[in-house]
Amino acid sequence: MPHDRMLHPEFETLLDRAVRDQQEQAWRRQWDYVREASAFYAHKLGRLRDASPSLDRLQDLPLTDKEELRASQEQSYPFGTYGACPEEMIVRLHRTSGTTGRALNLANSKRDADRIAAIGARAMVACGLRPSDRVVHCLNYCMWTGGVTDHMTLEAVGATVVPYGVGNTAQLLETIAELGITAISCTPSYPALLERSLRGHGRHPRELGLRLGLFGGEAGLDTPAFRETMEAAWGFGVRNANYGLSEVLSTIGSQCERTTDLHFHGGDYLFAEVLDPSGQRLPIYEGTVGELVCTHIDKECQPLLRYRTRDVVTVTGTGPCACGRTAWRFRVTGRTDDMFNVRGINIFPSAIREGVEAHPGFCSGQFRIVLRGPGPYDRVEVRAEAAETLAPDRWSEAADAVAELIRKRIGATAVVSLVPFDSLPRTAGKTAWIERVAQ
Repeated sequence: MPHDRMLHPEFETLLDRAVRDQQEQAWRRQWDYVREASAFYAHKLGRLRDASPSLDRLQDLPLTDKEELRASQEQSYPFGTYGACPEEMIVRLHRTSGTTGRALNLANSKRDADRIAAIGARAMVACGLRPSDRVVHCLNYCMWTGGVTDHMTLEAVGATVVPYGVGNTAQLLETIAELGITAISCTPSYPALLERSLRGHGRHPRELGLRLGLFGGEAGLDTPAFRETMEAAWGFGVRNANYGLSEVLSTIGSQCERTTDLHFHGGDYLFAEVLDPSGQRLPIYEGTVGELVCTHIDKECQPLLRYRTRDVVTVTGTGPCACGRTAWRFRVTGRTDDMFNVRGINIFPSAIREGVEAHPGFCSGQFRIVLRGPGPYDRVEVRAEAAETLAPDRWSEAADAVAELIRKRIGATAVVSLVPFDSLPRTAGKTAWIERVAQ
């Protein structure tokens, strides 16, 4: 295929064995660096620090979790004892969104920042973004990485980036039309708010001429009905453009123009493992399901070894994709820390989301799962936001229908109550789908 559709064809078309050879070389350098520079891992690894593990023997090392990183930063604020480079090398400080606990401070050297932007740009090109595009970036420019870091990935493609941020919808719509914007970068829920404003003025979203929607920060794009509804309204290509974790790599995966699965784009920066519930490494074959665990193999500031992402992934393909890229493909199908139990059944919020989004005529796609007390639970309680066009006298019918859609997916009883459109908060970062209520 033409290499103008890849940013780094020399890496993106490598076969697995060649990628692994590169990873082994990078890992040897990284292992020596971490042993020398990271006080956190010197303490955590103990005598294992004197080993010389290959990537096959990496699984002999202990896992790292986010609570350890928080404790490390409390011990040595603000960067933690796992910081491995001199402070004068740090050029940027971010914070995590903090949806699962206290926020982490994230430090990057210039080399780290450049690598993160380059791999993110690789993902954006896979989505279809080109240097000829004008892209408006509508994520919050704050300490969360979605603003500045994602902006830098868009620039690294060579596209013209309009750093709009959030708010002032009317001016945004004027800007898109006046400047001939061709792509938008935002959360998946944001186009619905723009569409509402447009239709309120008798206009149709397709009039703006956007050809590409680059989405991240929220779930939902794996639901065909949600994607199809957005594409029908706007006429643009919908892409899950930047799956990632700020403390690991801002963009680990994105969709290409030929599949709705995510390509693993970070193989020259990360070594990925998929672990079963017992912690055993699973082969990355089609159909493998487990927790994604990542190790930096080329990181200066805050290198992580065997970091638990808590994301459950399903491997959907290996070998060459129709787009020509050879990286393995996957979907994020749950989170280990969000799982809860209903009458002996383990439930992931992602399964409930599929039910909520399966009928866009009933729900906007926004919802919250209400868990009362510590569990286990007899049923699932869901607050779902009504679709903007759904008449209130149909809410009861819609709630029953959505409850049945959820039940079919999770195998447990769901009780759904509808709330008004636009009443559940949208977030600049990752949405917390679960509300826990003490009893």
